[in-house]
Amino acid sequence: MKRNQRTIKDSAELYGVGLHSGKEAHVTIKPAPPDTGVIFVRTDLEDQPQVPAHVDYLVGGDRRTSLRSGPAEIQTVEHLFAVLHTLKVDNLFIEIDTDELPGMDGSAKHFLEVIQGAGISEQKGARKTFEITDPIIVDGSGCSVAALPPVDPGLCFNYTLDFKDGGIGSQYLEYTLDEESFPADIAPARTFCFEHEAELLLAAGYGKGASYDNTLVIRDGYVLENELRFSDELVRHKILDMIGDLFLVNADLSGHIVAVKSGHEDNIKLVKKIVDAIQLKEVKGTLGHDTGMDIQEVFSLLPHRYPFLLIDRVVELEGYRRAVGIKNVSFNEPFFQGHFPGQPIMPGVLILEAMAQLAGVLLLRRLENTGKLAVLWSIDKVKLRKSVIPGDQLRIEIEATKVRDQMGRVQAKAKVNQKIVAEAILTFTLVDAI
Repeated sequence: MKRNQRTIKDSAELYGVGLHSGKEAHVTIKPAPPDTGVIFVRTDLEDQPQVPAHVDYLVGGDRRTSLRSGPAEIQTVEHLFAVLHTLKVDNLFIEIDTDELPGMDGSAKHFLEVIQGAGISEQKGARKTFEITDPIIVDGSGCSVAALPPVDPGLCFNYTLDFKDGGIGSQYLEYTLDEESFPADIAPARTFCFEHEAELLLAAGYGKGASYDNTLVIRDGYVLENELRFSDELVRHKILDMIGDLFLVNADLSGHIVAVKSGHEDNIKLVKKIVDAIQLKEVKGTLGHDTGMDIQEVFSLLPHRYPFLLIDRVVELEGYRRAVGIKNVSFNEPFFQGHFPGQPIMPGVLILEAMAQLAGVLLLRRLENTGKLAVLWSIDKVKLRKSVIPGDQLRIEIEATKVRDQMGRVQAKAKVNQKIVAEAILTFTLVDAI
């Protein structure tokens, strides 16, 4: 069922120590407009770079889920994301003065209290939805996780944990994501490790902020200097982590998740496969979004016309931050008559032009830019990775990184069959149309 997007009513603050970095963190969580998504702002770095909570910025996956954009990194986001996923909070600015979110007590309990205390506000604009229709499977060494079509509406988890060597044995839990049951059944479950792992983790740079208070340390099946909140707290925490990682699909997901001994690395692989499935359906036109634009709507924003209009359809617009468009590459394109006609290849400069046109759609949507033109000013860090030929379908993704009164800068990518064929940074100046 579709719903409107949501943010928080009031700003909220968090203080604490990162579980792995051991660094003190001050976090300010602020409301954000529709289609913003969740964006971290590193207030301790020059120019306060932003890190979007988006699959393109995922890094690593060992013991935590982290995001990175350029020099800016945000680690251990999964517990907060589990809360945002459950409460259906889509748009936030999160200011943080270090590279890791605080671990609090090792669970999502405190994050939940903070977000609930800030209140939740419904916004205009529909949230994306996606239902799993075909099995999506990640199979690792001794572990696996699969997203299957739903038996019932919503998102259901079946997780099997098996730590025979640690004296824990098997734990199994079936849980359907639910705002009512999450606070009591999942949010309080804490992170854990085995005693024999602790020194190895510290030597590898993990767990510098861990203690018996925020991490369950297990020896021979018993918790050291603490007590379990649930007899099966470990498997509950695994489901908590998975709920947080799946937030990065950036859509309300309907499906049945079946996992055996999986961790963050497996979860991230599954997230990427689900996002690939969403993008494939978008490219085929079998999945549409309320923010898409047909060719007539594109005409209303861009001055280009055939044969130089290189955008056939806008799949999705996320506010003024992100756009996704489609260019169908046909042998009838005029440039193929003279550009390697015996072995036709779409000129790289025209791929860049298609990127620039989609960026123009994004920039010119702003009310203050009505009656202006987005004139390409500079192109940087161009990479043409693969030839584009007739029959290919270009999926172009644009993300605005800086927008001012008379200037806009975007990061642009073009893909064919989910593989990047070109990328660049484009800078525009906005001028009055004559």
